[in-house]
Amino acid sequence: MTGREPRDPREPGDRCVPRDRRGADGAGGDRTPGEPRDGGPLRGAREWEERRAAREARRSRGAPGGPREPGRQDGGKGPARPRGTARRDDVRPADGAGRGRPLPRDERPERPVPPESGRPRGQGGPREQSGPDERARRADSAPRDPRGPRGPREAAPRRDGARPYASEPPRRAERAPGQAPGARPQARGARPPSAGSPHWDAERLRARGPYGAVGRPATPRSGEEGRPRGVVRPRDGERGERVGARQRREGASANAAAAGPSAGGQREPGRDEAERAPGNRREAERERPARPKAPAAPRRTPERPGSGRPRPPRPRGGSGGAGAGGSGCPPSRLRNPRPRLRLVSLALTLVMLAFVVRLFQVQAVDANAYTAKANVNRYIPVTLAAERGSITDRTGVELATTADAYDITAAPDLLTPERAKVDDAPRQAAVLLSPILGVGERELVGKLTANPESKYAVLARQRTPQVWNQIKDLKSALADKEAKGRGVNVLAGINRERHSKRVYPNGDLAAGVLGFVNAQGKGSAGIEQMLNAELAGKDGRRVYAQSGGRQVPTADVKEQPAVPGSDVELTIDRDLQWAAQKAISDQVRESKADGGYVVVQDTRTGEILALANAPGFDPANVSAADPAALGNAALTDAYEPGSTSKLMSLAAVLEEGAATLRTRVVVPNRLPRADRAFADDIDHPTWHLTLNGVLAKSSNIGTILATEQLGENQPESNEVLYSYLRRFGLGQPTGLDFPGETAGILAKPRDWSASQQYTIPFGQGLSLNAVQAASVYSTIAGGGERVVPTLVRGTKGPDGRFTPAPEPQRTRVVSEKTARTLAQMLESVVDDQEGTGAKAKIPGYRVAGKTGTSNRVDPKTGRYHGYTASFAGFAPADKPRVTVYCAVQNPTKGSYFGGQVCGPIYKQVMEFALKTMRVAPTGKQSARLPVTYQPGQ
Repeated sequence: MTGREPRDPREPGDRCVPRDRRGADGAGGDRTPGEPRDGGPLRGAREWEERRAAREARRSRGAPGGPREPGRQDGGKGPARPRGTARRDDVRPADGAGRGRPLPRDERPERPVPPESGRPRGQGGPREQSGPDERARRADSAPRDPRGPRGPREAAPRRDGARPYASEPPRRAERAPGQAPGARPQARGARPPSAGSPHWDAERLRARGPYGAVGRPATPRSGEEGRPRGVVRPRDGERGERVGARQRREGASANAAAAGPSAGGQREPGRDEAERAPGNRREAERERPARPKAPAAPRRTPERPGSGRPRPPRPRGGSGGAGAGGSGCPPSRLRNPRPRLRLVSLALTLVMLAFVVRLFQVQAVDANAYTAKANVNRYIPVTLAAERGSITDRTGVELATTADAYDITAAPDLLTPERAKVDDAPRQAAVLLSPILGVGERELVGKLTANPESKYAVLARQRTPQVWNQIKDLKSALADKEAKGRGVNVLAGINRERHSKRVYPNGDLAAGVLGFVNAQGKGSAGIEQMLNAELAGKDGRRVYAQSGGRQVPTADVKEQPAVPGSDVELTIDRDLQWAAQKAISDQVRESKADGGYVVVQDTRTGEILALANAPGFDPANVSAADPAALGNAALTDAYEPGSTSKLMSLAAVLEEGAATLRTRVVVPNRLPRADRAFADDIDHPTWHLTLNGVLAKSSNIGTILATEQLGENQPESNEVLYSYLRRFGLGQPTGLDFPGETAGILAKPRDWSASQQYTIPFGQGLSLNAVQAASVYSTIAGGGERVVPTLVRGTKGPDGRFTPAPEPQRTRVVSEKTARTLAQMLESVVDDQEGTGAKAKIPGYRVAGKTGTSNRVDPKTGRYHGYTASFAGFAPADKPRVTVYCAVQNPTKGSYFGGQVCGPIYKQVMEFALKTMRVAPTGKQSARLPVTYQPGQ
């Protein structure tokens, strides 16, 4: 082995070895068999002190195992004396100079060899016994170390190449003579370094604390106890042999360092350097003989020069601490990590269990309660009203459109004393909002306090953006004051909903057709109600978070966009509508009538070009309108048409071949039938009229006589007449599906009374609306084919795609020949001097028309009271394009005859329609048909 000096135990390469796993060479500590393992440093030191004291006492009494010769230990294993020194018993008494002289070798007393204790070195055999002469010879023949006192003898490698003394038990430590009682005992065969040694300071630092100067040594890894750090385990092949040799060499060096300096003398010069060479290490280990081990002898602890106290013993094993039992390693308090892991696992399990229980409580048990608490005063749902579609005329001009408006709403639950922090928050809010909204304070307070737990209440509807801007500015000012601690924002719960406001740019124009929208934004009359689904679209929804009456910009906003409504295009012509409405309104006002209506229809397509009512109303201000004026009277009023209905009776007569336009009819002044005598509108002598004359003079008696020819008897005639009336559309809806529309009244023939079967032919005893009446004349103008009236041309969706309305249904009522004959007969009513419709003439155009005057049933009393004046016709008569029907209910000023009251209205509206539609004037005059005849000719 190399003769290196022991390495400083404070170096990082030293390792701490458990006491119960240390080798016999001293590197593993000094615990003796039977020594308790867990006593701590102090307890182990005390026990060793007690044992040493007991051994010293026995040795002083001469007992076996007594004190040994101080100085060199048995077998030459103790520390070497300096050159020129001798043992105390080998020195003569001091001379006069105070110095003793050594005795000759043959005069030195023979000292008995103490018995060896412990297990033998090497492979477990007995230690080699040697006498005094042999020990002296070995000491004198051993080379001296030129650097100073001799250290412990190098441990010789074993012949088998294994680490030397690997199986020896730890050496017993004893207190040297003169060592203080409390000092650490030193191991046998080891001598602490002298004051001049480089390890002296390290040994002094180790004695300062229980763990020495280098702190707690590192705990060896599992399976590496007793192996020095940095040793590489042998591998297969030549490299494994080199690694194993290096391990054995380093292990032997560590054992030699733990045993202290060489006890047999100086190491050979250059020996360790030669062994360090890679090529000589293995040969040196093989050639070096194993030295026999002699029993260790106690040594004196050298004292520092100039000091009277003994040096503290050097710890064995190269360990730098005063660990338990003097091993230099601190005791491991938690040698098994499993208890710690169990404790940590249990703690984590409890924490996770607490989290799981709390999570289950929040999300399952009390989920609804926490959700309600979270939503209080935070999330505000708002309905996103869809933009309502526009209503236009046939040319695209807007008749009804949408403008931005807001419904002012409130959250009453935010104005309670607990939330608002004031007792009269609703009253304060009402005082601030009343002048802005135009609503009384009491009404606002009532809405805010009706349901304090509610989150939604409407304070005002469809207010302009300017109104909301005023409220918003006021809320901001109150919020700023509240932030500065100078007040409370009582308007924090006031919000707004964007709710489009319906705007009618033309005022009351076509109000009866358009209808109006109620406060909830739904159509309540007219087209607004009839096509509300298409116009309204689909509302959206928006939920946002608010705080202090303001929206939180960083919070999530859930929004479902609204789908705009479709635009509706009507068949109405705005200009023609204006002309018709102006004409009827003026006539109703002049005649002081209850009301009137004008219907303008395209005879070719059945489209209604104008539908005017008087009096009208403003759909944007329904609250100020007369309730009786709301709606569309031209479709909702059912009245007896009078003489205008004679066209249907004569059409049945002509179509059935019962008469011709030249058929002669004798018309007396009175005609007794059933239980009464019927008369014409005026008293007259007996008239000799043609069938054309009966229509021209509008004779009731002549019509009764003509319709009696429809069957062999009166009941049969009634059945035939009823069938034609149904073909013309009486007693059934017009096909417009207009809200509130009336189908009229037409009883079945078996239900006709005795007088009804004679009054129905001239327009009394049945009822219809103005559109049905206009449709009758349009049927004649259209060549005898009835076209279902239409009011809507089509719709335009949000994508801009136009969808036309379905084609109207067409029904053949009479033949074209009958229709042309009736058209000629209607011209006689207007052109003939004896006709009743002379005021309806239009220069340059052939005009076909018929007047009507009928008793009116008062809707309040259900009895006849007043008259209904009407006029119906189309133009040009030869090529009809436009049908105009006019009716005035209960005219009280001036004439009440249809020709006098409605004739001028018909003329005014027809002239405007022909010009607007650019209808060319008639090229030739109409053929005059005979009205009367001379008897006997």
